[in-house]
Amino acid sequence: MNSIKERRRSYLQFRWKEYGVGYLFMLPWLIGFVLFVAFPIGSSLYNSFNKILITSDGFQYKWVGLENYRQMLVVNNAYPIILISYFQEMIAIIPLILVFSFFVALMLNQKFPGRGLMRAVFFLPVIFATGQVLMELFVQGAGELPFMKEYNINAFVEQFFYGGLATTIINVLSKAVIILWYSGVQILIFIAGFQTIPKSLYEAIRVDGASPWESFWKITFPGMVPFIGLNAIFTIVDLFTFPFNPVMKIVGRNMFEPSTGYGYASAMAWLYFGIILLLLGIVLGITYRATKGNGGLR
Repeated sequence: MNSIKERRRSYLQFRWKEYGVGYLFMLPWLIGFVLFVAFPIGSSLYNSFNKILITSDGFQYKWVGLENYRQMLVVNNAYPIILISYFQEMIAIIPLILVFSFFVALMLNQKFPGRGLMRAVFFLPVIFATGQVLMELFVQGAGELPFMKEYNINAFVEQFFYGGLATTIINVLSKAVIILWYSGVQILIFIAGFQTIPKSLYEAIRVDGASPWESFWKITFPGMVPFIGLNAIFTIVDLFTFPFNPVMKIVGRNMFEPSTGYGYASAMAWLYFGIILLLLGIVLGITYRATKGNGGLR
């Protein structure tokens, strides 16, 4: 028994000698995470199961269990409709950003005069386009594609698509310019991904007589699958707090409504967060399976 305790003590001493300095460097982050992230998240989850009233004595909590979730999904059916509509937009926006950033990065990865300047031009909107700036540009009509009004694209979409699908397509097209502004980080990640592929692979396949089209599908695309997954995850998280996010607006509005309050708004936020986590899990699963399938190439 004593020998087990001694071995355990020596093991802990060994770990502290090897990793103690690292733990000390992590300590400020751990304290900040617990105080400013973990505690607010736990408090928000607890609030979602309560009816919170603001009284002269402060906040009054009344445990209601899943009643906030029932009210949100069954009684107030406006929120599920807004949630579904926005996720339809997200499913359309994410591939648009990924495809645009992928091919822009593919072009910027080539050698040509002024390449550094062009990379900076595509990244500048990420620096300057804060939430309020984007809102102001959108109000002024800078986010719309010019040909939409000129060729009456809205009527064309409504003619061939019906109901919510037509609305989703129109909403995405109306924000197309601003959405593509959110591609700066993705472009940099893709450029970094292209540089991880050894040039010797392209030289070898060129010697074998492969065309550029074949080298793209045999080398470039399989090698970029992990970076496509990474950018998909980044884009989902980025759209989670998109300035034109109607879900965040309705959550904030219900937070200060006397009939709903913090508890009801917290339940709405947690449902939204749960769906986002589910979407991230699906993307991670697809990326893992695709990367595992291309493991031999890497």
